[in-house]
Amino acid sequence: MRLVLLRLLFVITLPLVLFTAWWLASDDNTDVYWPSLRTILTTFPDVWTAERLRTDVLPSLLRLSAGYASAAVIGVALGTVIGSYRRVRAVCEPVLEFLRAVPPPVLVPVIMLFAGIGDTMKIAVIASGCVWPILLNTVEGVRAVDSVMSETARSYGITGAARLRNVVLRSASPQIFAGLRQALSIGIILMVISEMTASSNGLGYAIVQFQRGFAIPDMWTGILVLGLLGFLLSVVFRLVERRVLGWYHGLRASSRRS
Repeated sequence: MRLVLLRLLFVITLPLVLFTAWWLASDDNTDVYWPSLRTILTTFPDVWTAERLRTDVLPSLLRLSAGYASAAVIGVALGTVIGSYRRVRAVCEPVLEFLRAVPPPVLVPVIMLFAGIGDTMKIAVIASGCVWPILLNTVEGVRAVDSVMSETARSYGITGAARLRNVVLRSASPQIFAGLRQALSIGIILMVISEMTASSNGLGYAIVQFQRGFAIPDMWTGILVLGLLGFLLSVVFRLVERRVLGWYHGLRASSRRS
């Protein structure tokens, strides 16, 4: 219990220090473009009502979830195939490196030509950026599967889907989750960019509309909502990772104790 309280204290100390410094530094500020934190927090409940959360935050979360899930399925599936077969990897690596080097925001106009300006475009933009860290980390994780473990599984007759699930994906799962963690932050960025480009709702759309209407405190509240959303998604991801990779963290903890 004491260890949990100490960890909680470490987690909340830095945000409290930063918010306190922001409050003190901006309290007497009269610049219309840099409102004080007091003004932003006072404006916050008036802007982000239950109705606005439903019309702007919920659509953004649904698009992010769809794009992120699509990228996870595609990245893990392709990464497993590419990582498992050397010839496939030799053929695909030059193309993958080329496509990975293209910034996803540049693809927004291209995707708009084929998918229009609806939710399909936004989901495709999110998926096109999230897929690369998942794919590349899956490839490396599959390549790093212990050969002794693979041979042991084969000698016990563990082949096919059972080998893929219990040996390959299980061994590569720490690396896969590293890619999923990177993709989550990329997905949030692309969600906002796609909504700023062409949308009628969403967080990115709301922030742009506040900026165009010179509602500067409202705009800053939107930025705070994005930060809180990113923090909450990170906490949820960490909890899921801890549960799925409990065996891995247990092995690391035991190795450190020994």
